[in-house]
Amino acid sequence: MRLWILLLLLLRQSHLAISVSLPAPSNVSISSINMEHTLSFLPGADSPDSSRFEVQVVRVSKRSWTAVAACSALKAGQTCNLTQVFKKPLEQYRARVRAFTAGQTSSWTVSAAFQPLSDTVLGPPDVVVSGCGNCLLLQVRPPSSVGMLPTDLYMDLVLNVKRTRDGAQFILTRPYKEEMEISYLQRGVEYCVTVTVKTLFNDNSVPSDAHCAFTSPPPSHSLSVVYGLLGAFCALLLLLIGSITCNGQLSVRLLRRRLPTSLSYFLLKVQDVGAAPPELSGDTSDMPLHKEGSADCLLPDH
Repeated sequence: MRLWILLLLLLRQSHLAISVSLPAPSNVSISSINMEHTLSFLPGADSPDSSRFEVQVVRVSKRSWTAVAACSALKAGQTCNLTQVFKKPLEQYRARVRAFTAGQTSSWTVSAAFQPLSDTVLGPPDVVVSGCGNCLLLQVRPPSSVGMLPTDLYMDLVLNVKRTRDGAQFILTRPYKEEMEISYLQRGVEYCVTVTVKTLFNDNSVPSDAHCAFTSPPPSHSLSVVYGLLGAFCALLLLLIGSITCNGQLSVRLLRRRLPTSLSYFLLKVQDVGAAPPELSGDTSDMPLHKEGSADCLLPDH
């Protein structure tokens, strides 16, 4: 009888030795971005390709492990999404993973304690920037995420404002609002703003990309060109008018100087042919005496 008992004990021990002969997984860890929680792990060394992996979680305050149905037969390299499992953001959780095949299992590998709210990384918010004269208007929205914490847990926004022209910058901390204004800026100048979200329980934040805008519309280069061309055209037009005016006055003066000689030549030619010009025919006895310097003084006296 004792011999049978010893045989049964040996068989049980050998069965247990065979069942835990698979190498245990390693590097079991939980990462979280914007309250989306993911468990990852590495298969143990020399794990067979047929190995599968199962995941269990526990609330530290309850101490009872629960299987994660969606992660009951993972392959090597796959991850487990625990977003819907870790429902209480202030609770602490742990997860564990083990490998198994048709006739073997490994020991469990347990993760470090994880608190969703304090251990998640807050990703960059969505930011829209527009100008308003001597200020900037900011619209800030949480990133779209399945597990994103509610905005009433947001406490502060850290704004880094940088002037593009010379790199001058300053930092503002404002209470969280979805719309806000940055005032007392220079008009017509471009500024770039990065936004970081802070909460009461978490400082693990990734800032947004730089979003740039002019406080007011900058001067248009095409408009400056048009104004320059218009000014040049007006200057040329004034020069042309002035040139025409001066040339006209010069022509009149030249005509006045040359008219006596021409008229005298014309009258002499008329006298040589024995005919008087129509304008001078008739009684000339009543004509006034010739003035000195006029064309008539060149005519011979009868």
